[in-house]
Amino acid sequence: MRDHGRPADGCAGASDVAGVLILAGCAVWALIAAMGRPARPEGVLLAVLAVAAGYACGRIAGSLLPVAGAAAAGLAGFGLACTSPYGLGGHEGPGAAQLTLATGAVCCAAWSAPRALRPALGLLAAAITLTAVVGGSTVGSVASGAVLVCSLIAARPQRRLPTLAACALIAAVAVGGTWAVAEDAVPGGLSPALRAHLTEHRIRLWQDAARIEETDPLRGAGPDRFGELSPAVTQPLGPEAKPHSAPLQQAAGQGLPGVALLGAAFGWMLHALWRSPRPTPVVLTAAATLTALAVESCLGNALSFSQITAGAGLLAGLATARRLTDDPGAVP
Repeated sequence: MRDHGRPADGCAGASDVAGVLILAGCAVWALIAAMGRPARPEGVLLAVLAVAAGYACGRIAGSLLPVAGAAAAGLAGFGLACTSPYGLGGHEGPGAAQLTLATGAVCCAAWSAPRALRPALGLLAAAITLTAVVGGSTVGSVASGAVLVCSLIAARPQRRLPTLAACALIAAVAVGGTWAVAEDAVPGGLSPALRAHLTEHRIRLWQDAARIEETDPLRGAGPDRFGELSPAVTQPLGPEAKPHSAPLQQAAGQGLPGVALLGAAFGWMLHALWRSPRPTPVVLTAAATLTALAVESCLGNALSFSQITAGAGLLAGLATARRLTDDPGAVP
């Protein structure tokens, strides 16, 4: 029986072609933005390679071992988060993003598993969320909890397109809100509680990124030059040399086309999920996880770590893989 809400498979290959073109565009534009400047596009190229490699591995693992592959990915992400030198809390390191991806991967494994195994995998996902709470990761606990709730809601029969459109809208609102803070254009101004949560230092970094982008909206200042040009940066190297927001980092380093390419990459993942032959609960769980990661990347440096970009690609690949048993030409 065809999965409710999934379109026909005739144009499934078009999504893969679009993904190749978008990722290639991200790499080429990083080189163009760096041309003739003391810029360092290697970080962007590594991120593109990590996404592509993770996606390819996810497609392979999802076609051969959909349950074991997703569960192993979740456990690996959970282990990396617990052993991260940056800790679990705050926006600074990848811990919160790893917990979010781990929760989503385990929930995808649960929806792919036989009914008897689902409670155990559900308890594992809940344990990951509880670890985020105990570890003091506000962002990680909220994001992991949201993914867990969305995964439970996905059990109800529903069409994919409206939910995926809502995911795109949430990500767009997060980008717009971050930009409004950077431009000091929030109606009525930021509340004291929200300002304290974001911290004055982070807001100054965002404002610096917006000012750098305005000097050259087309190419930005060049990849990985923010630390040299931002007065708010207090040390030349390390995570603090980033603006703590992926869209603003793209804007400062690669101009508005860089932001558009980043948005196109997220849109491609949502489109690939819409075309996915996997069950709708798996698709919507992955979409919720990637959307939570997108919101986290607006508030911190999550996408500056290759394990996060690779994990996002891996989850997308797992949730879009065609199982060998689904192929009419496969050997039983």
